[in-house]
Amino acid sequence: MIDTSSPELTLSLNPAQQEAVEHVHGPMLVLAGAGSGKTRVLTARIAALIDRHGVPPGRIFAVTFTNKAAGEMKQRIGRLLQRDPSGLWIGTFHSLSARLLRREAELLGFTRNFTIYDEDDRLSLIRRLMEQRSHSVKLFPPRAVQSLISAAKNRMVPPSELAGSSPFDRLAQVAADVYGALGPALKAANTMDFDDLLLHPLTLFREHPGRLKAYQERFSFVLVDEFQDTNRAQYQLIRMIGAHGNVFAVGDDDQSIYGWRGADVRNMQEFLRDFEGARLVRLEENYRSTQVVLDAANGVIAENSGRIGKTLTTRRRGGETVTLVAAADERDEAEWVVRELERRSAAGDWQYAEMAVLYRTNSQSRALEEACRRAGIPYRLIGAISFYERREVKDLLAYLRLIANPADDEAFLRAVAVPRRGLGDSSLATLGRMAAQWGKPLLDTARAADRITDLRPNVREAFRNFGGFIDGLAERAGRLAPAEVLEQVIRGIDYEAML
Repeated sequence: MIDTSSPELTLSLNPAQQEAVEHVHGPMLVLAGAGSGKTRVLTARIAALIDRHGVPPGRIFAVTFTNKAAGEMKQRIGRLLQRDPSGLWIGTFHSLSARLLRREAELLGFTRNFTIYDEDDRLSLIRRLMEQRSHSVKLFPPRAVQSLISAAKNRMVPPSELAGSSPFDRLAQVAADVYGALGPALKAANTMDFDDLLLHPLTLFREHPGRLKAYQERFSFVLVDEFQDTNRAQYQLIRMIGAHGNVFAVGDDDQSIYGWRGADVRNMQEFLRDFEGARLVRLEENYRSTQVVLDAANGVIAENSGRIGKTLTTRRRGGETVTLVAAADERDEAEWVVRELERRSAAGDWQYAEMAVLYRTNSQSRALEEACRRAGIPYRLIGAISFYERREVKDLLAYLRLIANPADDEAFLRAVAVPRRGLGDSSLATLGRMAAQWGKPLLDTARAADRITDLRPNVREAFRNFGGFIDGLAERAGRLAPAEVLEQVIRGIDYEAML
């Protein structure tokens, strides 16, 4: 049984939280204000489904906003149950969709070892497609083309509709043309991009209704966190898998901040319409802020139109009043912030290490950094480059991706250039033309480089040797742990000497 001494147990829930946790069958939308304990509600509900109602963990499909949140939530559920909830499907939309697609890839024309392109990989492919289709990358920046394509995918808009929506917008026409070529190019490379991870399950379920029925029967309960940040594809996936109605969505329409990448807060309103008989629970008690802060927030957000509506309250009284400052520009703003930091420090209110400055975009950090340096205020900038975005990590992952998926042309182009091996852009372009002519991936074409008479003998040898190196690693990979394969890559290319 659930440990009744745990502070996270239902006994510590307020009435609204308790109502949400004890709900079992049928759709429910939980309108959870900031700091209202929604994570506690989600974890307690999943634990209650498993422990009180006998639902096997493997019958639960729980979506979180980040993988970190999923890991923390699973640990908390385990503490409540006093055992590991093994079999529970919990993760982001992308991670859960990837897990599903690994099982069903063959039905969509992929193999189960398909690779997933990140934004840089896809940008590189889009650039190559633009060049192949004679679109100027100077007049039409590949990043802008990529943005239009991604936005269309998130709205579930096909290439033809994108082209028809802006007939006089040349950038949109180029994006639509590249968009049409992108899908076949990705499939030929046995790869998917992040948007595909959301769209391919929908295609799978439309084309193979039996698989949809199987997943609907498998997952008796569907739970979704941060529901206000779902896009159209994600909402359709939830509607498909959760057609039985046991869908528990938690969100806050006042915290929808990802519209720029396709999130549609209207999904919350549509949930109440699409899921007949849906119950609505409001979590309005805030445990994080003082009433002064909540009054200011409530006053601002009340001006929003189309809200479902709620008013946050708290038992925490007191607190400083909110100060609104109108600055002339970013430098004037930074100077005011620095003066305030200095004043607080001198007055003994807080040490510098106890104060934080939040800004909306990374570009705003420069003025703040310069002001701090002039004033001699010690600071630490949070939000440096992600581990997986580091050059050396992407270099080595390219090798591992190519070993796992020999058709991954973007991985080939990155790996073959580390080290350079005397292969320039002209040689790679020649290889690419022959690969297109033969209808083969770049790695297969490199293995047969001796047949490409347009290449110099030393270049043919370099391509052939690279292909042999990858083949040797692939042959040994089946007997070695991934870490050992990685060590062989590092030694084989003497990567440490390049750092």
